[in-house]
Amino acid sequence: MGLEIAINVTREETRVAVLDHRVLTELYVDRAKTKDFVGNIYKGKVVKVLPGMQAAFVDIGMERAAFIHVSDLSNDTEPGDTLVDSEEDDKGPELPRPRRQTTRPIEQLLKEGQELMVQISKGPIGTKGPRVTTYVSLPGRYLVFMPNVEHVGVSRRIPKDEERARLKEIMKRLRRPGYGYIVRTVSEGVKEEELRSDVEFLNVLWQDVLKKRDPQPAPSLLHTDLTLTFRVVRDLFTKKVERLLIDSKQEYEAVKDFVHRFLPEQTSRVHYYDKEESLFDHLGVEMEIARALSRKVWLKSGGSIVIDHTEAMTVIDVNTGRYVGKRDQEETILKNNLEAVKEIAYQIKLRGIGGLIIIDFIDMEREKNRERVYQALVDAMASDKARTRISHISDLGLIEISRERVREDLLRTMSEPCQYCEGRGYTKSPTTVVYEIFRELRRIGRLPDEQKIVVGVHPGVAELLYEEERRGVEDLEREHGTKIIVNADQTLHLEQYDIVVL
Repeated sequence: MGLEIAINVTREETRVAVLDHRVLTELYVDRAKTKDFVGNIYKGKVVKVLPGMQAAFVDIGMERAAFIHVSDLSNDTEPGDTLVDSEEDDKGPELPRPRRQTTRPIEQLLKEGQELMVQISKGPIGTKGPRVTTYVSLPGRYLVFMPNVEHVGVSRRIPKDEERARLKEIMKRLRRPGYGYIVRTVSEGVKEEELRSDVEFLNVLWQDVLKKRDPQPAPSLLHTDLTLTFRVVRDLFTKKVERLLIDSKQEYEAVKDFVHRFLPEQTSRVHYYDKEESLFDHLGVEMEIARALSRKVWLKSGGSIVIDHTEAMTVIDVNTGRYVGKRDQEETILKNNLEAVKEIAYQIKLRGIGGLIIIDFIDMEREKNRERVYQALVDAMASDKARTRISHISDLGLIEISRERVREDLLRTMSEPCQYCEGRGYTKSPTTVVYEIFRELRRIGRLPDEQKIVVGVHPGVAELLYEEERRGVEDLEREHGTKIIVNADQTLHLEQYDIVVL
């Protein structure tokens, strides 16, 4: 089985898995409590302008204000501005943005209380609010409509020059004056009638947004993108996909109707999954999700990679583990590093890890081996749809990767910091807590004979005080001239303790 899409629908969440030869390559999760707002268009109100950052905060009616940079303001952009070429990422096309020909600062373009129409280009990540732009884009099946830019572009993922030229020529005939379009990868080989239909549909959609804009008060929602299920069908259900499985009868009927109307030749590839075993269990996806949330990932040879997330970056450490090789040490290290490269690239893309990534490979003495590992990583990341920069391997065996954050990574989406250790990943040892208690008791000093000290502690600490550190307790009793009573309390955190003088 080649390329497959599996859609698991429940009341509380929708999950989409993309598999290539039964290997999970992409995973999307959309929960009822935390919707994906990317692509939504709002009428917002500027609440704060920050000249020092050349940015502003815009109230769009969400919990956190949206952030807009001066480069995302189209107010002063003239038609025909320079554009970067277009490329598609995992949420559809990553659109070109006009580069400003003017140098007017943001304080001359925006004022507090000003209303403007914006679109979410990047959803909330961590504690940050969404990022917005005034360069609105409306994706269709074959085209992306850009009402603020007079430009026709073709996705770089269409390789043949003749096909690119054909599509560009068609769009120059079809496009409306003053508007721009990007021809998407799925348009390869399509007829002019299909592109014309998309142009008309997107124009109606845009006119509907404009009708809502003026009468609506700010902040208000003007346009919502499709649900995750239909975005996947629109953006990912290409002719290369052999089958699309859905385990919800209601969603299956809706998708089949959608496909029949817009992609009739692919209707037979949409299937309803109704077996007793869950869809994701049947395809082995649940196991891969659990693996994608693990800190340590084992390699087939016996080596491993360890993935740690910090505030500033993600650090990946490569270990040989049980892998000892067959010949010399350098060859063993090289093979382990090359195997780790494939798994690292897979995990970065599957987990959606963005920002700065540091990979600590096992040190290699030979320069040619370092170059092989670097080139293998470049090749493994070549299919990545997010913008990525990879540095050469350093003398210390480190590689730096800068990867665009296109969405909340899987770990943040499906987990939260440990409430017990407060996200540190560790707690104080029972011995450390015992010695802290001893210091607190010494601060109390000598007490009258009739008084007692009661110490409430976690059972693990109590055990230590009863056994290994019993002598320390007895010494303190002699110093204070009083009795020290230790009480084990299951409700206390390992690091918590209560000292009461009775």
